[in-house]
Amino acid sequence: MAFVTTEVKGAVEVITIDRPQALNALNPEVLADLKAAFEAIDQNAVRCVVLTGSGDKSFVAGADIGAMSTMTKAEGEAFSKLGNDLFLAIESFPLPVIAAINGFALGGGNELAMSCDIRICSDNAMFGQPEVGLGITPGFGGTQRLSRLVGMGMAKQLVYSGLNVKADEALRIGLVNAVYPQAELMENALKLATKIASNAPIAVRNCKKAMNEGIELPIDKAAAVEEKLFGDCFETHDQKEGMGCFLSKEKPKPKAVFTNN
Repeated sequence: MAFVTTEVKGAVEVITIDRPQALNALNPEVLADLKAAFEAIDQNAVRCVVLTGSGDKSFVAGADIGAMSTMTKAEGEAFSKLGNDLFLAIESFPLPVIAAINGFALGGGNELAMSCDIRICSDNAMFGQPEVGLGITPGFGGTQRLSRLVGMGMAKQLVYSGLNVKADEALRIGLVNAVYPQAELMENALKLATKIASNAPIAVRNCKKAMNEGIELPIDKAAAVEEKLFGDCFETHDQKEGMGCFLSKEKPKPKAVFTNN
C-alpha cells in the first residue's frame, strides 16, 4: 500500500492515511489502499481500530480536486460509489473504529470521520463540507450522515453554506466526542481504544451491530434486533467468565481470540 500504513499495538490496530504532501486527500488509489488495510485486519487478534492521518495538519483535507476536475457525470457517480462503498464498509466493520482527527477533516475527510464509530480530534482540527463552493454536492455520505449526527437543521446550515467549524464548535454540536491538544491526541485515542479492546469482544461487536442495525428501525423491530444479539452472547466464554467473575469478585479474562463459543 503506497498511501496507507498500519501498525498493531496490542489488540489495537492503527491505520494511517499517509499522503502528507497532499494533506492526505482522497483519490481512487488512497481509497483502494484504505479498503485493503481494513480487509487485512486480523479480526481474531485486533479488537479496536484507530484511523488517523499522517502529519500534524490534516486528517484528510478532502477528496482530490485535481482527480475530480475532469470527471464526466458517469465518472463522478462512479467515484461517489467508490467512496460510499468503502465508508459503508467501515461503518459496518465488525470492530469499533475510532477516528483520531489530527487537523483538517473537510469534504471527504469529514465524511470518512463520520463513518467511524467515535470521533475525537486535536484542538487545531477543522470540519466542513465545502463542496457547494466547487459546484458539487457531498458525495461520500455527507448529505446523509451529518444530519444523523448533528440534526437536520445544523447539517443543512453546514452543507448549504460550505462553512467550516473549529474543534470546539464540532464538540458543541455533537460532531466529535472530545477535543485534545495536538500532542495528546494519539495518546488519548489509544487509551480509549485499549479500554474498548479490554472488554469482551463478542459483546462489543454485538453492541455495534445492535446500534447500527436498530437506529433506522421502529423501536419494536429495533428491540427485536437487540434481543437476538443479547441472546447470542450467552453460552460464550466471555459471558460465563464475565458473570462468574462478577459473582466471585475476580477480574474477568476475555478470550484473546474471537470465537462464537
